Amino acid sequence: MPQLKPGTVLPTPAEDAKIKRQMRQDSQNPEWTKKDFARARPASDVLPGIVGEEAAQKLLKPRGRPKAEVTKERINIRLSPEVVAYFKASGSGWQTRIDAALRQFIAEHRHLVR
Repeated sequence: MPQLKPGTVLPTPAEDAKIKRQMRQDSQNPEWTKKDFARARPASDVLPGIVGEEAAQKLLKPRGRPKAEVTKERINIRLSPEVVAYFKASGSGWQTRIDAALRQFIAEHRHLVR
């Protein structure tokens, strides 16, 4: 069993039994049978007919940030403590600001590359 977060309160055996008894008596939400599972269809198949195509697309959109057209490369780089402290002191997004500073350097020093 996974470790519980501090402050988590578990029901007593009596409370747990009461909860289970109430679940069995809930006529509006009966436990699924094998037949119910066999009839089940993905939400992507049934939602458009229930809420409309546009609303279904909003509900079914993928989670997370959309993938950028140009992705950055993950690397490890060693920087002096002063550089890290300077950029971290400016708050969140400090790594993006380092990237911007390096891009600016490239733009100003293209003549150095042969």
